[in-house]
Amino acid sequence: MRGGRARLAVLVSGRGTNLQAILDATRAPDYPAEVVVVVSDRPGAYALERARQAGVPAHVVPWSRDPADFGRRLAEVLDAHQAQWVCLAGFLRILPPEFVQRYRGRILNIHPSLLPAFGGRGMYGERVHQAVLASGAVESGCTVHFVTEDVDAGPVVAQARVPVLPDDTVETLAARVAEQEHRLYPEAIRRVVTGQVRFDDLAAAEQLAR
Repeated sequence: MRGGRARLAVLVSGRGTNLQAILDATRAPDYPAEVVVVVSDRPGAYALERARQAGVPAHVVPWSRDPADFGRRLAEVLDAHQAQWVCLAGFLRILPPEFVQRYRGRILNIHPSLLPAFGGRGMYGERVHQAVLASGAVESGCTVHFVTEDVDAGPVVAQARVPVLPDDTVETLAARVAEQEHRLYPEAIRRVVTGQVRFDDLAAAEQLAR
């Protein structure tokens, strides 16, 4: 981050509770980032209303059958707002490779499990918590990671753990994980935009560990 606060674009598809956590964090005068634009692939996403209430520009970029076209249109919006970082917050589309390459090392995502467990294509939202409960796992949590072309496989920035209780339902486990998500994501963003955590360093460390 050079001069001023880092400029974040937040991509959303749903209610936007993680977006709200980020917006709340940015109100602190010493927080090193600000949300400059919120983009959804769904015009009815409540997250767009959260952005408007916070005075942040909100845009809809509808999904396309041509993912590359979607990536180009999305990049145009981000460029118009001079976004430096991209944060996925309940964004349910897989970003096209061209877009990921364009923002290499500058895209973050939060996933509701302890990756690499319960990640990959088709694993999102309640599906993740259902799989955790069905597996008999005694622990779950959430992961903030850099986004790469491989779904949910980018270098891990931070994780938070929660117990899986014997009487848990999808709803109770999801609520416990979400509480940690809302704490972890703003802190992970802080670490990344201030250079405490770097994509290239994490990627190199993971390569050496293989």
